[in-house]
Amino acid sequence: MINQRILRFILGLALTLLLILHASNNFPIPFLHTLENLSYDTRLKMTLSASSITNINKKVVIIDIDEKSMEKIGQWPWDRHTMAHIVDNLFDYYKINTLGFDIIFAEKDEDPTDQILINMSNGPLRSNPHFITEFNKALPKLQRDKRFAEALQNRKIVLGLFFDNGDKTLHKGQLPAPLPEFPKEILNSLNLNKAQGYAANLSVLQNAALTAGYFDNPTMDDGVFRKVPLLQEYNGQIYESLALAVSRTALDKDKIQLGLTVINEQTNDKILEWIKIGETLIPVDESASILVPYIGKQRSFEYISAYDIATRKAPKDLLFNKIALFGTSAAGLLDLRTTPLEASYPGVEVHANIVQGILDQTIKHKPGYIMGFEIILLVVLGVILAYLLPRISPLWNTITSMATMCFVFAINLYAWNDLQTVLPLATPASLVLLLYILNMAFGFFVESRGKHKLTHLFGQYVPPDLVDEMSRNLTKITLDGEIREMSVLFTDVRNFTTISENMEPKELTQFINSFLTPLTRVIHQNRGTIDKYMGDAIMAFWGAPLNDPNHARNALLSGIEMIKETRKLQTAFKAKGWPEIHIGIGINTGPMNVGNKGSEFRVDYTVLGDAVNLGSRLEALTKVYGVEIITSESTIYAVPEFEYRQLDLVRVKGKDKPVKIYEPLGLIENIDKQTRKTIKAFHHALNLYRQQKWDDAEKALSLLKLQDPERLIYQIYLDRIAYFRNNPPAQNWDGVFTHTSK
Repeated sequence: MINQRILRFILGLALTLLLILHASNNFPIPFLHTLENLSYDTRLKMTLSASSITNINKKVVIIDIDEKSMEKIGQWPWDRHTMAHIVDNLFDYYKINTLGFDIIFAEKDEDPTDQILINMSNGPLRSNPHFITEFNKALPKLQRDKRFAEALQNRKIVLGLFFDNGDKTLHKGQLPAPLPEFPKEILNSLNLNKAQGYAANLSVLQNAALTAGYFDNPTMDDGVFRKVPLLQEYNGQIYESLALAVSRTALDKDKIQLGLTVINEQTNDKILEWIKIGETLIPVDESASILVPYIGKQRSFEYISAYDIATRKAPKDLLFNKIALFGTSAAGLLDLRTTPLEASYPGVEVHANIVQGILDQTIKHKPGYIMGFEIILLVVLGVILAYLLPRISPLWNTITSMATMCFVFAINLYAWNDLQTVLPLATPASLVLLLYILNMAFGFFVESRGKHKLTHLFGQYVPPDLVDEMSRNLTKITLDGEIREMSVLFTDVRNFTTISENMEPKELTQFINSFLTPLTRVIHQNRGTIDKYMGDAIMAFWGAPLNDPNHARNALLSGIEMIKETRKLQTAFKAKGWPEIHIGIGINTGPMNVGNKGSEFRVDYTVLGDAVNLGSRLEALTKVYGVEIITSESTIYAVPEFEYRQLDLVRVKGKDKPVKIYEPLGLIENIDKQTRKTIKAFHHALNLYRQQKWDDAEKALSLLKLQDPERLIYQIYLDRIAYFRNNPPAQNWDGVFTHTSK
């Protein structure tokens, strides 16, 4: 008994040491880092309330490029005359205090027809007095950027810009003046992000505006906006964020001060802890980042349509003496961010929260000395519990561990609510939990039996790491049939019949295994469940046996990665004398019946339903439209962070209701500007086609086909237009194309 206690005490101390090494950054444990982020998110959500939001004196309003504005004014970007008119209204009519732009004006606003008039005034018509008179009258309307610049002058306006961490060749537009130069000693003490490139505004606009601030966030470690840097370094100069620049401008402060604390008197090493604007102190970490002081979920601030500002329909009292941020919440413009509160949160409202927090002094602090506090807490908890828990009964083991956990939570919440300080929670809580588990060893045997059962039931369907997760949620697993919102994926090899006819049976088996294995690996890596193999085809689904809130996103990522994987295989196949393979993929999201299906002789865990059938139909349509992946409208709503090309509005075999089909192109941040421009042009042509404007649609599609003659979709619509010219559709034609084959 004594030896067992000593062993458990030593193991307890070993666990304590491991977590101390993590807390001191000598042996970082990624899982604990993720857990700490999740605990921060949870605390943030728990401490928000509807009543606290209503009691806040909100100093910021958001001028929103919303759907109504784009419908009334036109698609973004708008011409500079419109922007100048909106700015004039904000300052002259609504009397706002400060205006910040969460957008960049990097491109000149030019119309080819304007340039023609200018060339004519300098050329053949320069001697025509009547033309010159009319031209001079129209000249202000032609100088669009100049008109906008005039609206920016002598006003408290902050433009936006973007710093890039990877592209050293990106030097677009004109940067604002950097912050005043600090002593070299202070600069050497800072640990700021060093940007490599930038995209800023036209010089004529930047020179007219008061200043500019960046709105990018290079400090995200998991894509979540928990903290944002207020300062970044570029080319040896320091630049401020949009939120800091707006706050400083609103407070009429020209300079900032840096608060540094000496952490080593012998070497005089310092660490940044504060940024000061006048009398306003802003707590930051060593990288000049702040924890975003969210006051609530999206639309906690007043959103005012830009169209209502342009037409002066918005009430004056909503904007008088307010700080206005000009940005967008429209899903089509995709300025959406992942935050601790919501997965799709307007980026402009992130800045609004920061400005509000700076002015209200409600920003929480995580100072450098917190590491020392965490290590001391781990030592105290670890030694006491490692010694005590082996000596008490299982009941008192549970009571003691729960009491200790409550103590850790209480200290943490006190610091959070009363001291505005963020103490680490995941590491001390994990230590208490691990020591409890160590001293309740029978729990491991229970878990092991449950995992063995799950492995037997689901090992053929799901990846091992998902089986591990399922073993921790046994009560949530059911084999009975149930309806769930899920995503399904079908994939098939093109021209497989022809390929198989030219291979011996043994070689054909090797060939099939060679591409099914990596494709299955992709599905498993993205938390997918294999439903079945059908020769060369795969059917997989997401969202069962465990619920997966990101099932649609994981299915889309799998589809795109499967395409990349097949391309990698071509070199190896060519070396073996095998033909190239090309696959088509269909993805759909919707309600599906999932569970064990079969007979008393054989049972399969599978999905059924109309949503499943539609996924199969979409895969078949990839051949028709000459694309590799097709997904449904329900999937794009579930994954707005992807860029899509709308292909058609179709009625597939076996379904009466038409559906919109799309080609997913990848995450928006990975799509280049030219591709987005081409997609926008095609969608415009598609609208012309559905309005039966055959000539305009044909012209737009022909131009796109010249740019990309290999893309089949353009020719499909050109052929339809030619047919409809001779065979006009019915008067109530809704643009739907009916497919009669599966």
